[in-house]
Amino acid sequence: MAEFYKADIEKLIDGLLPWPATQDMLKSPKDTDRFDKYVDIMQGRVDFEEPILLPLTPMLFIVAENGRRVVKCRCGHGFGDYRINWKLSSWIHVRDDEASMGEIYQGREMPDVAWIQLREYVCPGCGSQLEVEAVPRGCPPDFEFLPDLDTFYREWLGRPLPDEAEYRDLTLTRIAEWSR
Repeated sequence: MAEFYKADIEKLIDGLLPWPATQDMLKSPKDTDRFDKYVDIMQGRVDFEEPILLPLTPMLFIVAENGRRVVKCRCGHGFGDYRINWKLSSWIHVRDDEASMGEIYQGREMPDVAWIQLREYVCPGCGSQLEVEAVPRGCPPDFEFLPDLDTFYREWLGRPLPDEAEYRDLTLTRIAEWSR
């Protein structure tokens, strides 16, 4: 089994690993500690101390914070329980008219604003754009990824987390709270 070092993985993350080395990494069996190396690299790039349980994107992470599992931006801004779509706690810039779409698209490239919205999700803590969705009007925010952390840690990594959280999407529960 090929052993890839943390420096190689860091270069891969940054897009600096030469293509032949990237191909070797892709073709090789994965190191048993590859996930830990990746998390360690990402932990060194964030502005918070809480341990990363799972990176969601290069900017968003599920972390262990005071006995809870929350989504945090790289800057440290918290979005709340990881089982609630983090987008509900972000700033959202909606492009739904020709003027705002025209800032991005030209001529025939522009989608029909009667049908499509562009939603730009921004971190309230640092102002970084975290996600963009092109969706039909009225479509709820897409909840791309709800991992079963307990199963992942217990069955894939072989080291259960010290606490368990019910694996369930709580987004609609949060929305229902808003109407009370």
